[in-house]
Amino acid sequence: MTTYTTTVRGLATDVRLPDGPGPFPTVLVRTPYDRRAHRAELRGWAARGFAAVAQDVRGRFASPGEWRPYEGEAADGAETARWIRGRSWSDGRLVASGASYAAHCALTLALEAPADARPDAVLAAVPALGVADTAREPSGAERLLTRAGWWAAHGDRPDSDDGALDEALAADPDLLAHLPVLDLPRRLGRELPSWPGVWRRRDRGRLIALGVGARVPLLAVGGHHDHFAEDTVELWRRWGGPSARLLMGPWGHGLTAAPGSDAGPAHRVRLGDLYARWAHAALAGHLTGGRAGAVALGGSPLWTTADTEGEPCAPRLRPLRGTAFTADPERPASSGDLAVPPDGEPDRCVLVTAPLPRPLDLLGPARVRLRARADTPSADWAARLVALTPEGRAERLAVGIARRSEPPGRYAEFTVPLGRPARRLRAGTRLRLEIAGHHFPAHARNPHTGEDPVTATRLTASAREVDPARLELRLSVLRTRPRPTDPEKEIPR
Repeated sequence: MTTYTTTVRGLATDVRLPDGPGPFPTVLVRTPYDRRAHRAELRGWAARGFAAVAQDVRGRFASPGEWRPYEGEAADGAETARWIRGRSWSDGRLVASGASYAAHCALTLALEAPADARPDAVLAAVPALGVADTAREPSGAERLLTRAGWWAAHGDRPDSDDGALDEALAADPDLLAHLPVLDLPRRLGRELPSWPGVWRRRDRGRLIALGVGARVPLLAVGGHHDHFAEDTVELWRRWGGPSARLLMGPWGHGLTAAPGSDAGPAHRVRLGDLYARWAHAALAGHLTGGRAGAVALGGSPLWTTADTEGEPCAPRLRPLRGTAFTADPERPASSGDLAVPPDGEPDRCVLVTAPLPRPLDLLGPARVRLRARADTPSADWAARLVALTPEGRAERLAVGIARRSEPPGRYAEFTVPLGRPARRLRAGTRLRLEIAGHHFPAHARNPHTGEDPVTATRLTASAREVDPARLELRLSVLRTRPRPTDPEKEIPR
């Protein structure tokens, strides 16, 4: 294999070529996380017959310039694609690949670059689609913890400090509780001029909308426990190219078992081999048209086809300690603690099912439909679904948030989406549904005053009441065993 480092439009670029005379198809990874971290990946692609290129995006690590997250990637990517196609070792065929922010780079190259620079296929793993998509839930609720962590580690700097937020929280455990949220850079002790712009962007779904007009194959890879899981599935569902493949396992953002407890030996997919087989098939035009893929059912060895969904089911819930509670942003319901306070003034409505008489397989959309009221003009309604195992262990299944603005005291009916759980629950498991006013620090606190949670400096408590007769948890349940599949056969077919 041949390896060399060069610059393209001034950007530091590593190239790894396979043995042999070539020319070769090429895989391009553009990353803000240090191209040198991809050297093993480049070797893997080269061993499978691809020229492999990794590049530091502008303003990061060895690439000069100003780092502007989510800006300018289509232009820089286009210049790099043209450069690749002009090399003697390139056969002109190009796969844009990446995970997280690097997936954004791959997608924006495919969807926003001039036609002559666009890749022939896109591999997007746990895609961070854009500023607005990463910063907010579809309801508008702000994803505080992940954005604070990312900007503290990577924002407005040429290198990374992955432990920056953890170190700051160790010094000040209430760091994220200080107001306003916009003052976070000052509390971190460093300049973050791009931080306010994170919260000004409202163009959520822009890349997904552009994906409707895509003309190349897509492989979207995600994890059930990844905070971008819903975006990954929606990208696959709406992709307009000749073929779209989805691979979803019981993984987190790193495509590993963390933070879930439902991954097993059957979920250890050889991603390098799988990616290469899909890429060869995509570039050769051998993929079956349309949408397909493989989805794992956590807690079991089952992989099934991506279009498999369960039938609607509404388990019977009974309330604990009543259905009235106070959502106090000074003492918000914690996103990191699955324990429910046993006494004191209730901070959430808690409902439980009876123990399951037999195993239950959840696969597909879930939601909570409720009728409820708040005595404040603005209110977030956070729904969290938890499995209580027969041993008494609590395991998070799903979370959703709806932001509502209603006249104080008026009942309203609305739905809180809970994503798409994919999980086998053992007999004896109980389901616990919590309805709270906050999910902090994963999400910023609604101040309940009608002010923007990012700029608010004043908080007020909100008295809530849920109508138990009009509350329904709707799950998707497999009634019969679906057709099993092998992801290593399903994805490249």
